Amino acid sequence: MRRVVISGYGSNTALGLDSDAVFAALMANHSGVVFMPEMDRYSGLNCRIGAPVTGFDAKSIPRQQRRSMGRMSIFAALAAREACARSAVQVERLASPRTGCIMGSTMGSATEMEAAFKTIIETGNLGEISSMQFFKCVSHTAAMNTAQFLGISGFVMSPAAACASAMQAIGLGFHLIRTGVLDMAFCGGAEEVNIMVCGSFDCLFAASTNFNGNPSASPRPFDAARDGVVCGEGAGVLVLESLESALSRNAPIFAEIAGYNSCGSGSNVSQSDTAAIGLCMRQALLDAKTEPGEVDYISAHATGTLQGDAAEAAAIQALLGARTPVSSLKGYFGHTLGASGAVELIAALQMMRDEMIIPTRNLERIAEDCGGIRHVQKTERCNIRCLVKNCFAFGGINAVLLCRRYER
Repeated sequence: MRRVVISGYGSNTALGLDSDAVFAALMANHSGVVFMPEMDRYSGLNCRIGAPVTGFDAKSIPRQQRRSMGRMSIFAALAAREACARSAVQVERLASPRTGCIMGSTMGSATEMEAAFKTIIETGNLGEISSMQFFKCVSHTAAMNTAQFLGISGFVMSPAAACASAMQAIGLGFHLIRTGVLDMAFCGGAEEVNIMVCGSFDCLFAASTNFNGNPSASPRPFDAARDGVVCGEGAGVLVLESLESALSRNAPIFAEIAGYNSCGSGSNVSQSDTAAIGLCMRQALLDAKTEPGEVDYISAHATGTLQGDAAEAAAIQALLGARTPVSSLKGYFGHTLGASGAVELIAALQMMRDEMIIPTRNLERIAEDCGGIRHVQKTERCNIRCLVKNCFAFGGINAVLLCRRYER
């Protein structure tokens, strides 16, 4: 088994167009959640807030490559370009058959799907759909377009596990590199805000509906007044490679991936399961040969839903007690769904670098059913040598990654 390190990363969210801008906004306690007036034209939708990405320059991507990209793939390509630059990956390495691209998302571009269906229904003519529309709608659009954009011709794959998609992509890259199949992989996920996505949470009574008049006050992970998810968008991409590969080209090393696990609950398609979450965390620690007491920080999945936050808190409490600091970042840029695992892991790596923890935004009064763990409610100093990133998705799909500060 080879050691696997993270040598680059890039992200964009409602808080900023690159990972440094996102982290600066997190440090400043900014919120990217806003009222979205375009949602007013839909009846039966109770949540009218979201966290959209603004100000990005899609035309910085050459038209020949951009024409097959929807909004989601544009976010993915921009994040991948940042990750590539940060890692200083050479063009010849990108073209190697031992370099892969593994990118996940909840679905294809929901905005492009909506536009395609609207055209078909209104005209009854499939010929009205552009030749590039299909490539924007396919479920692997983020992986396909990112690989094309970077010139990657090796292993390309697209996990589709809703909110666990990016973490499963990272976990798969980790396994492929440490077992010798690949030397390097661009891994992560992308998502876009759309009525189809927001509406799915709304119809499941899992979307935030009480803060349409005060958007920045939601979502509220672990808080007594939490009332559901606020959808966000953006992308996160990490460069994973074998330690030998990184050292051979003097690449920066931001952390070492030590363990990973993904499992199903087998119990409920829509409700989080404390036992399954706990099992996934334990197996990730076992894979990393790490004791619970060695974990210095947990980047929680915590979306602001009633049942999900309580289940995760109970699992953390059972495994780690009340010693380990825990925070969620979704109060800042919403739930970026298929991108969340990568976007939030990048922020956690920046916390490790700066030896500090960003608190859970909007956590004013800890809910009784989320007690028993050490919530971080204000910025604090912490020497993070080992961190855990949690991701959980509908269908009882759980994914947990463990990273350590790199030591030669």
